[in-house]
Amino acid sequence: MLSERTFTTPPEWLRRRLARGILSVTSGSGVPRPQFSTPVGDPGLFGPESVCWRVHSDFTAMMVGGVSALLLQALHPLALAGVWDHSSFREDILGRLRRTAAFVSGTTFAGREQAQALIDRVRRIHGQVRGTAPDGRPYSASDPELLAWVHVAEMSSFLRAYLRYVNPRLSGSDQDRYYDEAARVALALGARAVPRSRTEVARYFSAMRGQLVFSERTREVLALLRHAPAPTPMTRPVARLFVEAGVDLLPPWAQTMMGVQRSGRWRRALVRPGMAVSARVFRWSLRIGAAELSRRRVQASGSEQN
Repeated sequence: MLSERTFTTPPEWLRRRLARGILSVTSGSGVPRPQFSTPVGDPGLFGPESVCWRVHSDFTAMMVGGVSALLLQALHPLALAGVWDHSSFREDILGRLRRTAAFVSGTTFAGREQAQALIDRVRRIHGQVRGTAPDGRPYSASDPELLAWVHVAEMSSFLRAYLRYVNPRLSGSDQDRYYDEAARVALALGARAVPRSRTEVARYFSAMRGQLVFSERTREVLALLRHAPAPTPMTRPVARLFVEAGVDLLPPWAQTMMGVQRSGRWRRALVRPGMAVSARVFRWSLRIGAAELSRRRVQASGSEQN
């Protein structure tokens, strides 16, 4: 007779198989692979007690936030021009999301030396990205204002996803701490006047909205995301769910600009519950991720950064 445990605890082989499938979304050739287990005792740029560690440790929040951030960034014509002209994202938009995930994960959880190496690498790449946008304006990926836009679009998206799918009760003071902590990476990349609180972020978006455009290029980014090939057949439904959850996560004013607010009702009714259920499966499958490996690294020497 089968025991009750057989029915209540899924087998380990299933967990491992699910974990491999889920991780295939964020791993691939050409994507940096940070080392989280060494050096022992190194707290990295933030440390285990930081709000960045809390927000960036949840797979669901980071993936949904990453999709939403890419769409939000694409509303800025100069930010989009740099990606459009100097990367292969139209042929490999999943690779773009993977590289962003690797950078954020590495700068958050890896040791200081690795985190700095990732920042230096991105700065070198940015130094080669410059050109002229379709409207005739010159752009440079090293422009402090563009760097600030990319940073705020990302961090605000990650935080919104965390509040929606992980902990909606995160205190206002901790949300402000998150923006303040995350600004360190933006400043290290060369950004200036980076917002460091919820109030400053809200003011920043209000000031930036006049510069944003929903162009044919932005429309193509949305279409590419919605039709991007999944890494495996098993992950195809999940990948589609991530994209629609990312659209749903956009600020209302951005949804209006992109013309997707009309389908908001069905996303609230179907996508949000579906994503919430999937998130529980992901957390069960991914027991030991970057955050846990890094916490073990720090605690191995009995030291934690406060």
